[in-house]
Amino acid sequence: MTTKTLKVYYHLTKPGIIYANALTAIAGYLFGSAWRVDISTFLAVVVGTSLVIAGACVYNNVIDRRIDKQMLRTRQRALVTGAITPMAGTIYATVLTIVGFSLLALFTNVTVVVVGVIGIIDYVILYGWTKRHTQISTIVGSISGATSILAGYTAAVGHFDSAGALLFLILTIWQMPHFYAIAMYRKRDYAAAHLPLMPSKHREAIVKARILAYIVALMVVSVLLTTTGFAGVLCMTILLLLSGVWLLTGVSKYHLESAVWGKQMFLVSLVVNLGISVAIAIGSVTP
Repeated sequence: MTTKTLKVYYHLTKPGIIYANALTAIAGYLFGSAWRVDISTFLAVVVGTSLVIAGACVYNNVIDRRIDKQMLRTRQRALVTGAITPMAGTIYATVLTIVGFSLLALFTNVTVVVVGVIGIIDYVILYGWTKRHTQISTIVGSISGATSILAGYTAAVGHFDSAGALLFLILTIWQMPHFYAIAMYRKRDYAAAHLPLMPSKHREAIVKARILAYIVALMVVSVLLTTTGFAGVLCMTILLLLSGVWLLTGVSKYHLESAVWGKQMFLVSLVVNLGISVAIAIGSVTP
């Protein structure tokens, strides 16, 4: 197999998504373990979760290849151009998924495996169907996007609890303005593929208002993580500052054309996601 072919298979896994989710899995584990790290469990949950996500992304590429052909930003993907066949893609996804779940099953616990199963079913099947038919697809997809932090947390503590629920909720809420911002600045692409995303169906003022409302909701949940005693004040302060900057960006740039505004909000969301991971990682060991 040539270097070029390896790169094609590598990019088929959507590396950006994998790295972002690996970071939140690390944050969840460090939060749950209070930095008392068991190396085998830690590596297994990070690598295993990453492989399961990689498999889910490849399955998604196989399923979405006809949609991807209609969108400018995705029409050069390997399954669209024919560089990789659907059968090869499916086999690749299956191998990644099996290896990932094997690591989780052998070195973590049942709860982590269940979280992984929920994540892959949600992303590949439920999100894959809803984004073609209904505007609630963003909400459906946000569930799978938040499972990585929950996998990391439950790998550390061994069970699901209210702290894990709050971590899951923080990442779920973060994804809503993140995804809507993407949809706003990629509106023409999604419209070309006939996907019924919210920005394609509603007036831009409504979409902007909902994005800002979700950011406010993120601030509220960030406070809950500390007031319930699960995280320190420093964690809450970082989360509030990040969300505040995101909110201020949205309000101060509100007058911009929707695609421009959406892109700026998307870029800020990436910084916020990184900051959330850092804040949560230190949340249980700082005052």
